[in-house]
Amino acid sequence: GEAIAWHLFEVLRLKNKDTKRIVFHEITKTAIENAVKNPREIDFNLVNAQQARRVLDRLVGFELSPILWKKVRPSLSAGRVQSVAVRLLVEREREIINFQPEASFRVKAQFISLENNNKILEAELNKRLKTAEEVAEFLELCKNAEFKVRDITKKPAKRSPSAPFTTSTLQQEASRKFGFSVSQTMRIAQKLYEAGHITYMRTDSTNLSDLALNTAQNIIKTGFGDKYHKRRQYATKAKGAQEAHEAIRPTYLDKRTISGTAQEKKLYELIWRRTMASQMADAIFEKTQINIAISNNKNYFVSKGEVIIFDGFMKLYMESTDEGNPATEKDVILPVMKVNEKLQYTQIEARERFTSQPPRYTEASLVKKLEELGIGRPSTYAPTITTIQNRGYVIKESREGEKRNYRVFQLKTGGKIAQKKLTETYGGDKNKLFPTDIGMVVTDFLVEHFSEILSYNFTAKVEEQFDEIALGKIDWPKMIDEFYRPFHKLVESALTVTAKEIGNRLVGHHPQSGLPIYAKIGRFGPYVQLGENAQEGEEKPQYASLRRGQHIDTITLEEALELFKLPRDVGEYEGKKIVAAIGRFGPYIRHNSKFVSLKKYNEDPLTITEEKAIEIIELAREEDRKKTIKLFDEEPELKILNGRWGPYISYQKQNYKIPKDVKPEELSLSDCKKIIEQAPKKAKKSTAKKTTTKKTTTKKASTKKTTAKKTSTKKASSSKNTKSGKK
Repeated sequence: GEAIAWHLFEVLRLKNKDTKRIVFHEITKTAIENAVKNPREIDFNLVNAQQARRVLDRLVGFELSPILWKKVRPSLSAGRVQSVAVRLLVEREREIINFQPEASFRVKAQFISLENNNKILEAELNKRLKTAEEVAEFLELCKNAEFKVRDITKKPAKRSPSAPFTTSTLQQEASRKFGFSVSQTMRIAQKLYEAGHITYMRTDSTNLSDLALNTAQNIIKTGFGDKYHKRRQYATKAKGAQEAHEAIRPTYLDKRTISGTAQEKKLYELIWRRTMASQMADAIFEKTQINIAISNNKNYFVSKGEVIIFDGFMKLYMESTDEGNPATEKDVILPVMKVNEKLQYTQIEARERFTSQPPRYTEASLVKKLEELGIGRPSTYAPTITTIQNRGYVIKESREGEKRNYRVFQLKTGGKIAQKKLTETYGGDKNKLFPTDIGMVVTDFLVEHFSEILSYNFTAKVEEQFDEIALGKIDWPKMIDEFYRPFHKLVESALTVTAKEIGNRLVGHHPQSGLPIYAKIGRFGPYVQLGENAQEGEEKPQYASLRRGQHIDTITLEEALELFKLPRDVGEYEGKKIVAAIGRFGPYIRHNSKFVSLKKYNEDPLTITEEKAIEIIELAREEDRKKTIKLFDEEPELKILNGRWGPYISYQKQNYKIPKDVKPEELSLSDCKKIIEQAPKKAKKSTAKKTTTKKTTTKKASTKKTTAKKTSTKKASSSKNTKSGKK
């Protein structure tokens, strides 16, 4: 904002004595009137901080990106924040790949009181047992053991409300509660801000204005009673927070609902509830723990309960966790027990459990991690996450888990121990961020050659330096100079690396031919190569694309050999071969020169049967028949089709919209041609480029001298105006 003000000041050639800047952080009458009453001069320290950020980010991006184009693949990019975000995802993925789950047995029991059979108590053993032998031994002991209440502890507990929303916490909570992506949340919040419903939505501050605090106090006391109100002003905990704005809150707190789309209403209510809850009293609980002694064992069973005494802020709002559940246990009420009360088990069950792998990042949890590390600013989170997906470094998707067996031991009344094996699905992910092979290769290359730029400390340290510039404590050209000189030497060094060395791994050798097998990154993604790169006249190597879930740094020789079995002849249909393979867009089958993707049918090209392939071919044909509204024998290239956005005409690789009041099935060939003729002409890109180039060349030749004169005049006049900016 300060930088924009300075640019306007310079471009409009304004004078310092009669130019002031006003600042307001909410679109309310009070805020704007207050800003007009208290104008100030442009703060050049803030301008310099913005200039420094912009220059440094461009130096990093403009110097690193061309290296990636030359050494890895065209159209890639690197950046101070985006490359660190990808690194977080790559490191987490490698943790998951290397993770080895450990098994243990969780023992739960159900008891009844020998004094009162209506009293039922569920409890869990205070430790997990490591092996099946330990479980069998423990259950044998329990057969003849006596159980009684050893001690009961009750203690009060309280839970405080979360702070009002900042940009990152709003993104996280909207993701958990509604499944919104980070960019979607920001888009909706922008609409709410533009409509004057909320304060500015790019902020790292949890502060609320006195006006907001007083309004919230009146609403809470009137609506819920005095005991529900507690005035709070939160301190911002985010590393390097600038706190230039107020927290995100409704502009008018007395406005519970707004008009707008369903998504806007949902997000607004979430902001309203969070803001109001932040000014409400703590929730009061009573926590109870009953410990149950086992007569012939030093271990004991534990039963825990929690009862809400006073709901406080929970009357309005509960924050969710990254697992999607509210951050509170269920309201468990335990039966009234007394110490030494004797119990009898009705069932004791030991269920095998496994340690969980580290969770993959969602968009929201990645934002949370970046904020914790002090990387980026509120305005950068959404574009950063969008960029790393657009560049192909990261994909956001859901993946099914894998099956595994686990064991269950049960001891029931009567002393009989039963054992059974069950199956469960584990490791499934919904809407998580997965780094791609290209993301991993680029990260490895950057970490190897630019370890300082990719370090989490560097990025956070730079943010702190920008803040120091904003306070006038550091000279920004000096800070940039100290960074750039050593950085540029690293850039020159990285340019000497041979492209072949990057993302190129020897997997092994073919058992029959002895030829080497490499895993590599190519133009269309990761692949394996059988044989060396061919010289002129030599036999070309064989290639195969990697499958979903496979990585160039983890694929085994056996998996690579399987890939070379593709393309595979599946069978015949209607006298034509059916071939299964993996291509640029994933697995597919080919029949009669037509391609059908296997993605949505969840079929494996290595194992798909002839019968299943024929079924899929027929399903694809049926879809095509539904898609086609009308064909013309005299003009085979012209078709009337049904698309995602309704019926349209397809002709010579161009699509033409059909007017709403026209029935597509009734159109004749001449009607279609009229629609095509009347449609706005689409300029062909290549022709336009050529024409532009010709014109530009001619212009350059004829106006070279004139331009030179104008430039020198401009330079002379503008140097006076930009002096203050340069300083």
